Amino acid sequence: MKILFIGDVVGSPGRDMVQEYLPKLKEKHRPNLTIINGENAASGKGITEKIYKQFLEWGAQVITMGNHTWDKKEIFDFIDDAKYMIRPANFPEGNPGKGLVFVNINGTEVAVINLQGRTFLPASDDPFRKADELIKEAKKRTNIIFVDFHGEATSEKQAMGWYVDGRVSAVVGTHTHTQTADERILPEGTAYISDAGMTGPYDGILGVEKEAVMKRFLTSMPVRFEITKKGRTQLNGFLVTIENSNGKATKVERILINDDHPFFG
Repeated sequence: MKILFIGDVVGSPGRDMVQEYLPKLKEKHRPNLTIINGENAASGKGITEKIYKQFLEWGAQVITMGNHTWDKKEIFDFIDDAKYMIRPANFPEGNPGKGLVFVNINGTEVAVINLQGRTFLPASDDPFRKADELIKEAKKRTNIIFVDFHGEATSEKQAMGWYVDGRVSAVVGTHTHTQTADERILPEGTAYISDAGMTGPYDGILGVEKEAVMKRFLTSMPVRFEITKKGRTQLNGFLVTIENSNGKATKVERILINDDHPFFG
């Protein structure tokens, strides 16, 4: 089983990169399942039903979210009907949507779980205890379990990786928009990376116009952050190969496409 994960898609520049390069990545790597983090896909904050459906049309099978899940109010109108979109499972009880989805790939089920960290992020329930609960539920149906852990602190992400090592197939960090170079397979067979990175502007700061961010640091005054819509773009992601019989990862690879790292098909 090969799973391709595309890191936080930011605004229209990120969506354009997905539309252009996802077919090329599929042709090159032949993934069985493609997952996209879409929590920044609509102007940098949240997602719309139109974008969710576009991602599916372009070849994704699951869309994960994060701390910007509720930023576009229309999500409340469609999230419960969005079969293949999940938001952090440890959001407080009673939130709309779900945090676990099963996908059937040619007769083999894959469980995809979305969790969110608590360090430097809005209050949520314990992601570690929720991981225990959902892994137990997923194991009743499959050994192949993929986790998108949306978190700010690298230490919390690493802690999650070690906590579930051997119980899930992969833990892929999202949220910081900067790809880390720590991809590995942990001793008990769980693939891990602290952050898959972002898909969107290459010449901004975390996808935002760099002038506004620099002004904020220089003046400590409030500024309006806008997505960089001009200039170069990038796609960041993660590819993991998993043994179907036991759910253990056997190979990991970072995906990085930008002007400094051109795509070669």
